[in-house]
Amino acid sequence: MTIDRLIGILAVLLREERATAPQLAARFEVSVRTIQRDIDRLCRAGIPLRTERGIHGGVSIMEGYGLDRTMLTNADRGAILAGLRSLDSVSGTSYYRQLMEKLPQAETVAADDCVVIDLASWYGPLLAPRLAGLKDACLRRRLVRFTYCAPGGDSLRTVEPAKLVFRWSSWYLFGWCRERRDWRMFKLTRMLEPETLEETFPPRPVPNPVPPAERIYPDALQAAIRFAPAARWRLIDEYGAGSFTQEPDGSLLFRRGFPDREELLRWALSFQEQAELLEPEELRRELVERLKKIYGKYDSQLSSFEAYYGDRQASDGAGK
Repeated sequence: MTIDRLIGILAVLLREERATAPQLAARFEVSVRTIQRDIDRLCRAGIPLRTERGIHGGVSIMEGYGLDRTMLTNADRGAILAGLRSLDSVSGTSYYRQLMEKLPQAETVAADDCVVIDLASWYGPLLAPRLAGLKDACLRRRLVRFTYCAPGGDSLRTVEPAKLVFRWSSWYLFGWCRERRDWRMFKLTRMLEPETLEETFPPRPVPNPVPPAERIYPDALQAAIRFAPAARWRLIDEYGAGSFTQEPDGSLLFRRGFPDREELLRWALSFQEQAELLEPEELRRELVERLKKIYGKYDSQLSSFEAYYGDRQASDGAGK
């Protein structure tokens, strides 16, 4: 929209000393001619813009001019307030709410309370101080060291922290791992005894910490699973209503890609008797072998129970 672009141009010029029309056109993905018309509109609205030709020229705002930040609408402030409240839900304080109250007309926005974002975790008492400590380490560029629990076992890591990331309903630390010599994402709840070191590190270019989901969970293994109707709510909750088709007998046929065999088998087993793995065939056989091992752990107890229950039945029958 034109008004959004005009506000954006003002924000750029207030933040930067000057900008050229081609630079603004590239930033807002419009033509140079459109930017020139926008500059004319701003000048007619009373914004004192100055244009200069030459190699060091460009568009700038006359010195001494300031923009009233109260141009934010109540809807804008409401969205900001919802975001700040969500940070309070994990910080364990009211710092961000108090920060919002310092903005003009904050009391008007407080009444518009229809959006609640709660990022709190079951690990609340552990998570809040850990987030605060890691945030401080990111800002001060100090190394952190911790033992990390992973499927392959525990390992001691020394990391140059860069960002805290909330994704997949959990908090992660994104940083340069000196042991792996690469960027890594570490789940905060798997970090044991994290310690901020005195040693600092020089800044390095930070890549996007949130790559597309398909790079994290590639569909390397295609599976077909038949579910009982009772599992419908969970399939909808985890993958959406379009993730399965209903068969004539009422069962649900689910087809999807998984990153590896362990992820697939763990997920299928979590449904217990409500799921039957159909494909791939080799994993179906492997699942049978795993179920035999699980049964073997309880086999002696089941045999004892069956023997005891059989004796009781025989005794009761003899006493009649």
